[in-house]
Amino acid sequence: MAHSSNDPLHGVTLEKLLTELVAAFGWAELGRRVPVRCFLFDPSIKSSLTFLRKTPWARAKVEAIYVEWKRGTPG
Repeated sequence: MAHSSNDPLHGVTLEKLLTELVAAFGWAELGRRVPVRCFLFDPSIKSSLTFLRKTPWARAKVEAIYVEWKRGTPG
């Protein structure tokens, strides 16, 4: 029996979440919303993942942006 979750982060890896946000908003907009070096200076998925895994407050902000974006997206 499949269990569907109301949690928009359920089953979404941090890498997938970040990749989708970069595709949707770009690094500049992510850097504006969460002003951290890994978004503002020479950004990459790899360096950002390393930073976000070590920095709970920044990860929480990025996850909140993702959830808000997904809730506002039909489908």
